[in-house]
Amino acid sequence: MTPIRKFEKPLGMRDSFPLINEQKERVRDIGRTFFQSRGFDFIKTPTVEYYETIGKASAISDSSLFKLVDRQGETLVLRPDMTTPIVRVATSKLLREQIPLRLAYFANVFRAQEHEGGRPAEFEQMGVELIGDSSVYADAEMILTAADFVSELGVQNYRLTVGHAGLLHSILTELTHSEEQVKELRNLLVNKNLVGFEEHINNYDLTEEAKEYFFEFLTQASNMQSIEQLRPYIDEANLNQVEMYTYLNELSLLLEQAGLSEKVTYDLTLTSEMSYYSGMLFEVFASGSGFAIGNGGRYDGLLKEFNSPVGATGFGLRVDRLLEVLIPTKNTTIHALIFFDNHHYLEAIQKAKALRDEGIRTTLQFVESVEDKQALQEHFSQVIWLVEGDNPNE
Repeated sequence: MTPIRKFEKPLGMRDSFPLINEQKERVRDIGRTFFQSRGFDFIKTPTVEYYETIGKASAISDSSLFKLVDRQGETLVLRPDMTTPIVRVATSKLLREQIPLRLAYFANVFRAQEHEGGRPAEFEQMGVELIGDSSVYADAEMILTAADFVSELGVQNYRLTVGHAGLLHSILTELTHSEEQVKELRNLLVNKNLVGFEEHINNYDLTEEAKEYFFEFLTQASNMQSIEQLRPYIDEANLNQVEMYTYLNELSLLLEQAGLSEKVTYDLTLTSEMSYYSGMLFEVFASGSGFAIGNGGRYDGLLKEFNSPVGATGFGLRVDRLLEVLIPTKNTTIHALIFFDNHHYLEAIQKAKALRDEGIRTTLQFVESVEDKQALQEHFSQVIWLVEGDNPNE
């Protein structure tokens, strides 16, 4: 017989205890004000979507999707990301009413884990999407908005890494023999598996010159302070590469003009498990977390899957990772506790109403229901006794 799991949770799921939940709500409140001030409107999409649309278009592997079947036999998924559902809404209705669109969200997403490993299967994301603008200025806006938001939250020691998915794909294609090899190398870069990357290069049927170029590319193109350092890896005869390099150069100038030069580095090996990124992509890192706290980029190709050939760019931040890097703030809000007995019930509710009218958070507690009164008092900044006797604690 399977044991009853009264206190266990499904693999990768987490409880948010009161203190953590309050911190999440604070991030949500700051984000709502911040993004609305920049012209973004908040949107909410269903937790459950059709597999045939969102599941397949999301670029999340099938093994990471939570699937279920409805009464009509349709396969559904818990949304694995927010970009794809927002694109569904935008292309089906909103783009007919306004273009470009600026949309923001705060939502839970779900990705199944094969092993616990400390990786959550459900987590909150907060981010924005700019749909209907193909310009380099739209991409610059996303990077600037992400940087300003983490600063607004009080994160000062952060940095941004910028790359280009299309340019990386083009360079890998030139240096390898097949699309399958390109896919293998890209997946290794997604997982930051540089040892595996080098092993695959050595196993491919490449000339020694090509291998040497690959290894140089891997080390030199992964941490550039200036976009000019990228030029040696651009094939001047490849007009597509030249165009993408020119774009990155323009983006670099815009970020410099906005005062972000000291926060930005360029990494041409940067890629993402979200394969719909086709142009600029970036990650946000901060002291206190060993992982990126957020990422984003341009995903024009995803719009084409929904029969809407317009440009789109955006980013999302992981709220759980944000909490890791935020400086804890001491709660200075007054929280009053009123102990009362059966002789002072009316007086207690009147006192509580008066305090609440003053904006003071107030908890009413029948004194005889509490065994350890001293321990309970430690959670409050003010204690009022409305009981027979002089402030009894026993």
